[in-house]
Amino acid sequence: MKTIHDILKLGDPKLYEVCEPILREELPQVEIWVRDLHEAMEDIRRVYGFGRGIAAPQLGIMKRLFYLNLDRPYVVINPELKNLSSEKFELWDDCMSFPKLLVRVARHQSLTLEYRDQNWQKQSWTVEGDLSELIQHEYDHLDGILCTMRALDAKSFKLR
Repeated sequence: MKTIHDILKLGDPKLYEVCEPILREELPQVEIWVRDLHEAMEDIRRVYGFGRGIAAPQLGIMKRLFYLNLDRPYVVINPELKNLSSEKFELWDDCMSFPKLLVRVARHQSLTLEYRDQNWQKQSWTVEGDLSELIQHEYDHLDGILCTMRALDAKSFKLR
């Protein structure tokens, strides 16, 4: 069972690596990875009271995969961001890899997420606001980018 202790923490070199795409023949493994992501996220929710998404590299799985648990679970394989709005908004972002730190960032107001689901079916999802922010945050993890690297300025950090 994966827990909060399995989540890589700020400074771990793996968090800064670019992830590899998932191949169709790896789908059986995706089910195991998603279970691990779900368990770790549930533990974060229990301990810290937040968490709507987690990216595979946060558990050291260096694949282009993230998991969202919103009104239902979403398994996002090999995502691509399209139609990023020019309009942005600012918010305090949090991350399971540094759960006591908040970082002020600017994110695109809306976007379209194209990806494959756990059945290898192509999906397209247009979102805005907090969902747009969440998807950008998780997508950044797949490229080795943390929200600390997107801070608006040197004063954009605070403890929770």
